[in-house]
Amino acid sequence: MRVAIVGASGAVGQEFLRVLDERNFPIDELLLFGSQRSAGRKYTFRGKEIEVKLLQHNDDFKGVDIAFTSAGGSTSKEFAETITKYGAVMIDNSSAFRMDEDVPLVVPECNAEDALVRPRGIIANPNCTTIMMVVALQALENLSHIKRVHVASYQAASGAGAAAMDELYEQYRQVLAGEKPTVEKFAYQLAFNVIPQIDVFCENGYTKEEMKMYNETKKIMHTDCEVSAMCVRVPSLRCHSESVWAETERPVSVEEFQQAIRDGKGLQLEDEPASKTYPMPLFHENCDDVFVGRVRKDLANPNGITFWLVSDQIKKGAALNAVQIAEYLIEVGNIK
Repeated sequence: MRVAIVGASGAVGQEFLRVLDERNFPIDELLLFGSQRSAGRKYTFRGKEIEVKLLQHNDDFKGVDIAFTSAGGSTSKEFAETITKYGAVMIDNSSAFRMDEDVPLVVPECNAEDALVRPRGIIANPNCTTIMMVVALQALENLSHIKRVHVASYQAASGAGAAAMDELYEQYRQVLAGEKPTVEKFAYQLAFNVIPQIDVFCENGYTKEEMKMYNETKKIMHTDCEVSAMCVRVPSLRCHSESVWAETERPVSVEEFQQAIRDGKGLQLEDEPASKTYPMPLFHENCDDVFVGRVRKDLANPNGITFWLVSDQIKKGAALNAVQIAEYLIEVGNIK
């Protein structure tokens, strides 16, 4: 099994290295690729030092079975043909192909089988906020069809990359030292603040991030469910949180949904209000699963249920989901 990582020096690229190692992913040879800036860097994987090669339009991907790409949408679009022309399965973490009809958009807990049909050799990894939400929604959908969802996300600095996480640390230091904070990665200072904008605004007043949740949920779950999102950047480091209100065709009890979470794939229930037990970003960095709590009936809707979830944005929201797709393809014998 020959595996490649494109964008190896970025936050998600580094997470790929950790996830592949800890899951004992079958690799005979690992190739790392990056931009002019990162080419030549060396990283250690399973005791072997690997040098990052410059990503070019050549035959470097000949013989590669799986290529995990996380170098931005423009790079994915430019190099997709180069990466896939010899038969490599490209599992792409950017937004470049997510809504293309001939590219499956996959969260293994929801629609793993979609990965088997990939005319262009590309599988798209969804947006991080969508991934963690649909893992929980799938457990609810198994009980009763979901008609509509309202969601507010509280998204960590990591969603804007490693440099954004560094900027948040630096902003806290600067503010506490009485210095003017550096603001480059966000529209405003994030330390001691929340910013109700992620990505650019669309004509309808929603941001692109919010529209991703709308469109991607429908495609992944093969559903007519309507989704309305408000995405907010908060000063946590790498775990996103979401508050979700869902309306189902029939009333679903709190106990039913709690049991569905316990039984669901990739889910853990943390829901004991009496002991103040509920998911928080502080406690779930580097965790694989989506953690769900605060399950309640919606007081404004007899068919509604509301809950809170937390998951590691870099891990399950990016690298782990992509690796789980690859693991599924290997399991069913769908890698060349």
